[in-house]
Amino acid sequence: MRQPRSWASSPAARAVMRGNRKRDTSPELAVRRMVHAAGLRYRVAAAPIPGLRRTADLLFRPARVAVPIDGCFWHSCPEHASSPRANSEYWIPKLARNVARDAETNHLLERAGWTVLRFWEHEDPRDVADTIIRTVRARRAHPRRTP
Repeated sequence: MRQPRSWASSPAARAVMRGNRKRDTSPELAVRRMVHAAGLRYRVAAAPIPGLRRTADLLFRPARVAVPIDGCFWHSCPEHASSPRANSEYWIPKLARNVARDAETNHLLERAGWTVLRFWEHEDPRDVADTIIRTVRARRAHPRRTP
C-alpha cells in the first residue's frame, strides 16, 4: 500500500513544522504571567463548551471569557500573513480552513454566552493582559445571563 504524500515539502520542513508548539508559546507565557500576577486564575488549553473540540489558550470559566492567542502564520494575520511558497496547494487551503474555523468558534462561543478575546502573537503582551484583566473583572462584577 502506498503512503500518502506528506504535507511537508522536505524532511527539514517537516521537522520544523512538527516542532511548532500548540500551547505554551512565548506570547502565551508572557500574557499568562501578567494575568496571573494580577491575581486572576484560568485554565490553559481548555475547551469552553463540552464536546466542542476547540480550546482557548486561557479560559476563565466563571466569567465565561475565552482567550485565543493566534499565531500570525497559522491564522493568517492581516498584518503579517505570508503566502507559503513551498507546497502552497496544501497550505493555502489549510490556512483558509483555520480562519474559517476561528470565525465559527467565535460564533459558537458567543452564542453560548462567552466573551471571546482573540489576540495575535505580535501584540504587546502588556496590552493583551490589560484587556483580559479588565474584561474578566468586569464580567465577574456584572455577569450576564446565559441563554
